[in-house]
Amino acid sequence: MDIDDYPELLDAFVRRIFIIEDITRGDSQQGFLVRYRGRLLATDSAEAYDQLAGQVKPHGLIPVFREEGGQQIILLSHIPPAPKPGRPMVNLVMFLITLVSVLVSGGLSSLETEISSEPLVAASQIINAGWPFAVSLLAILTTHEMGHYLAGRAHGVHVSLPFFIPLPFTPLGTMGAFINMKELPKNRRVLMDIGVAGPIAGFIVSIVVVMIGLSLSTLDSIPLQFPEGQGIQMEGNSLIYLGLKYLQFGELLPQPAAYGDGGQLLYWLRYFFTGQPTPYGALDVMIHPVAWAGWVGLLVTSLNLIPAGQLDGGHIFHLLFGTKWSRRILPLILVVLIGLGFFWSGWWLWAGLVFFFGRRYAEPLDQITPLDTKRKVLGVIALILFIITFIPVPLSIIV
Repeated sequence: MDIDDYPELLDAFVRRIFIIEDITRGDSQQGFLVRYRGRLLATDSAEAYDQLAGQVKPHGLIPVFREEGGQQIILLSHIPPAPKPGRPMVNLVMFLITLVSVLVSGGLSSLETEISSEPLVAASQIINAGWPFAVSLLAILTTHEMGHYLAGRAHGVHVSLPFFIPLPFTPLGTMGAFINMKELPKNRRVLMDIGVAGPIAGFIVSIVVVMIGLSLSTLDSIPLQFPEGQGIQMEGNSLIYLGLKYLQFGELLPQPAAYGDGGQLLYWLRYFFTGQPTPYGALDVMIHPVAWAGWVGLLVTSLNLIPAGQLDGGHIFHLLFGTKWSRRILPLILVVLIGLGFFWSGWWLWAGLVFFFGRRYAEPLDQITPLDTKRKVLGVIALILFIITFIPVPLSIIV
């Protein structure tokens, strides 16, 4: 459609929902064909958007709603090219590689005997020892990503199938998974639904997995000292993980031999946020591989909900509080991550990622339609999940 041939038609479409105060003709290089300034006639901006979108779509155009300087703006642009179809075989291959990677990592960390020198026997040992961890962890990751995927498809947004990221010869065997949103969501409500669906779904499955795993776990004392060159890896505590252990065993674990002069409260405040003092001789849970997978699921949930940039938490916080507060909170997040990095160096990597990628936010086509009460509640729930799943010191090595 040549805009020079049909300006009155487009103006008529817009006037049905909008009081036009100013019109600017543009071109493709400017990112819009027409820009209208004014205000909407109706209070239901979502319905107004749908009405205008339906009228201009047959002409190859798409509307964008914005607010600038106290004015409402409608931009009309060409509909972008249709997203390229995905290649499910790539997703399948990445999943299978990740499955093998997680299976080997879980098997090597769970084996209680030496690995056989016979390849087939060794493979059997790794599979038998690793499958509880691998199946549990991949179930959590798949549920998380399919939550995003199904929410996107329910709203008609083109999203890719999950891409799993293998990370061989590491404790977890994977860096998680992600989906690719191939087009902008219609409005804030749609973006909120897609953003919260993954963390909430993954959190629920993680809780179930942790509870099953803890029921298979045992309590034992951490040695007062280890032979030279030996030690153990300890998982850190989040509020929810600490609570689940208490429900299963009736104790705050690890339970030290003595809390010291400061008492139980000061001990736990220090240990929770720093991993110190090292709990030699403390009673602790020797977690089953299934519990380990559930713990990882809770960690993945908290990492995704960090309120910065393109992370799920970044989308949610930005939708709830806007760009101004998202930018204000970013320095605080960086300071906290850098500070916690002195107790777990992995936070320095996350601080770098947040610094370089934490200033961009997803913008829907309709930025005028506000969140409704239901979406606000979902957003707040997601932020609460971040607080209760966050682990200040995820891993520590005791030697």
